[in-house]
Amino acid sequence: MKHFILSAIAFIIVSFHSIGQDLSPYIKVGESSSSIEDVTKKVIQTLKENSFTVLGTYNPSNKNSLGVIAFTRTDLKNTVIKVKDRGALAAIMKVGFVKKGEKVVISYTNPDYILRAYLPNDYSKYKSTFVKFSHDIKTTLASLGNEFTPFGGTVKAEKLAKYHYKILMPYFEDAVELNKFSSFEEGLKIITKNLEAKKGNTLKVYKLVYENVAVFGVGLQNKEDGESHFLPKIGEDHVAALPYEIILQGNKATMLHGKYRIALHWPELSMGTFIKIMSTPGDIKDTLEALCK
Repeated sequence: MKHFILSAIAFIIVSFHSIGQDLSPYIKVGESSSSIEDVTKKVIQTLKENSFTVLGTYNPSNKNSLGVIAFTRTDLKNTVIKVKDRGALAAIMKVGFVKKGEKVVISYTNPDYILRAYLPNDYSKYKSTFVKFSHDIKTTLASLGNEFTPFGGTVKAEKLAKYHYKILMPYFEDAVELNKFSSFEEGLKIITKNLEAKKGNTLKVYKLVYENVAVFGVGLQNKEDGESHFLPKIGEDHVAALPYEIILQGNKATMLHGKYRIALHWPELSMGTFIKIMSTPGDIKDTLEALCK
């Protein structure tokens, strides 16, 4: 009974602390004097040794000075799939690398931020699993740095479930339909085939497949309207935001609206900067839509 009461009190304290808390989309682990290639290998090895699954790696904008590792873990993967409205998107976290001078900055997507945004009605239901995941990834990456400094702007924790950039801008639920197929199997086959063919200057970074649900991480390598076009304008420090995703649920392929997803991962963007990439949400839609046909 005493243990139950103490646990209840602890939960209340944690919940109360979350109210009004500012959360950032990324956490800086630290810096390394090694090359991106060597740091990437070390992170991959460290993740695998601590029961995480590495899904894929790539260099955004096709630049050797940028790197991303996409990863998941069984408990996270099996929990988020219970959420029917694109919950599988929350299964994938990323580690980002940015070479600055002689140093490589190591960061990762803040699970607390991403999970609150992508599971707007279900975060609290599975909070204990998510808190453990966040703790474990921090412990795992501690061998690579000890800063663990949040960065990339802030959003109030309680506002992430209904996040949008400005009035009349899209929310999480305002996803963009890319195509409907005759079956899940047909959709999986077509998207996989197009990614393997690098249709539209794309790159398959990862593919996470469940029963009747699949998530594809897509590198956008077109120099005119892909990552090389928009990433330098909005900030390469946020490289762990990439790659963009297609989610196939049943026979329907969708993507998060560009005006929602970009703003969520770059919440400190000014309207002036957003205007500089005005065409990007539509460009991404066109590229991902072509992969679904």
